Amino acid sequence: MSDAATAPVRPRPVVRAWPLYVGGFLGPYASTMVTPMVHEVAHGLGSTPELAAGAVTAYMLPFAALMLISGTLSERWGRARTMQISLLLFVVASAAAALAPTMGAFLAARAAQGATNAFTTPLLVAAITDLVPRARLGRALGLFAGMQAAGQASSPLVSGPAAAVDWRLAFVFPAGVGLVLALFPPTMTAPTTGRDRPSPRPSLRDLANRDLATACVLSLLCYLGAVGLTVLAILRAEEEFGLGPWQRGLLAAVFGIAGLLAASLLGRRLDALGPRHTGITMNMLLAVGLLLAALGPSLALLAAGIAAVGVAVTGLRTTINAVAATSTPTNRAGAASLALSFQFFGGALAPLLWVPLHGAHGAAGFAATAIAPAVAIVVLAVARPGRSARSGHRAR
Repeated sequence: MSDAATAPVRPRPVVRAWPLYVGGFLGPYASTMVTPMVHEVAHGLGSTPELAAGAVTAYMLPFAALMLISGTLSERWGRARTMQISLLLFVVASAAAALAPTMGAFLAARAAQGATNAFTTPLLVAAITDLVPRARLGRALGLFAGMQAAGQASSPLVSGPAAAVDWRLAFVFPAGVGLVLALFPPTMTAPTTGRDRPSPRPSLRDLANRDLATACVLSLLCYLGAVGLTVLAILRAEEEFGLGPWQRGLLAAVFGIAGLLAASLLGRRLDALGPRHTGITMNMLLAVGLLLAALGPSLALLAAGIAAVGVAVTGLRTTINAVAATSTPTNRAGAASLALSFQFFGGALAPLLWVPLHGAHGAAGFAATAIAPAVAIVVLAVARPGRSARSGHRAR
């Protein structure tokens, strides 16, 4: 009998993929969860709504800043170990926010939430890119973007009712999700690559390539326009249409719901058309949605503009993640984290740019947000991204 016949059959490695997509839900949810309950947090901690509103900034700044390097560091330390430790620390930070005795302690806990999430989101994008064949990568990243949209849409729908009972209860849900993911961690690399182990190879120098630079610019421009919409649309809904808090919350949820419903189709379109054509189409839709939300004379048209932007942003998230993660095969997580950091820096810049412009010029200032996708279309026409994506997956 041959050795081959008597050799033991090795069990196939188990690939646990569902936590990759559930993890995509967590970041957007945690980032905006305080917004619907600013007044309750301020009252509960004996502070002011203005200070409580700083909880969003307290989360976003370390989140965006650390993502400049978090992916590269995670590749060196090992993706699986980094993911599990970061999720456990996120649970601790969420508990600290729920139990915070003062506003200072609360803001520090929010900063810790942002810092720990900076070491999870880019790893999820990198892992999906490694695990999924190129022919289905768009669909997989579309599902991931859909879960991000679901997190953004459900945040006000969960936090608002929880705050009506006790705002501290709102932190139980994200802490529970983080704990489940830590106990049942996702598969972080293809089982045959062995790249789940720490490696000294990935470096920031690996990230100096044209496709990644294009993804970073597109990421910044996408959120520069999208966050401008989320801020100005709520202002318009209150000032022109007289909507109350819960009505404004439902209007804001349209953004995420539309993106979630369109995510699967958008992923398939990316697989069929490629990143350049998909990016141009989505930026055209983004521009139309922004103009409709700014200039539409009715509440229905404002809602339609918000929905169009929600679809466009989900498509652009999918496209940008695909271009970034496939641009640097030796440092996928570093590339994904760098592009994501530009996304949130764009979001942080948006209120500083568009709110004064809206205050000075009204609807015309709101409509100026469409400049961002117009510039992005020019960038796509010139840069023609996707060459790295094709070559990086040629062997699959």
